[in-house]
Amino acid sequence: MKMIKAIIKPERFEYVKKALEESGFPGMTVTEVQGRGDQKGITLEYRGGHMTVDLLPKIQIEIVVDYDKVERVITTISEACRTGKVGDGRIFVMPVERAIRIRTGETLEEKPVGGTFGVPASNPPVEFTTSVEDEEMMVWLDLASPQPAKKNGV
Repeated sequence: MKMIKAIIKPERFEYVKKALEESGFPGMTVTEVQGRGDQKGITLEYRGGHMTVDLLPKIQIEIVVDYDKVERVITTISEACRTGKVGDGRIFVMPVERAIRIRTGETLEEKPVGGTFGVPASNPPVEFTTSVEDEEMMVWLDLASPQPAKKNGV
């Protein structure tokens, strides 16, 4: 699973929400935030003087989806937000290890895969299980991708 976090202009939120719903992604967490990026704020004229506002209001959308749906969500958000102007926003993608539905206790856990960045390895990984502070921890080794040997103990 991956968490997709998009920070967008507030005026584009309704377009994004509608596009995500039409693409089959009705669930999301929405937060009003402030920030700045390459835009570095704006200068306004107020009562005859100039005022610089460097933290602009933004909307942050968070969605957790399976690996195979990540690109579709990114494309949907990008197409709904893109105006071609500075300040359209950013999209971040992060791994999610586990999600628990509070009402039922249902747990969705990340399915470890060998290889790099979610790409399955040609040989299945070797699994080790150990206990660390009363929590079970899975350690996966990908034997299909040999790592370079360390030199001089470094």
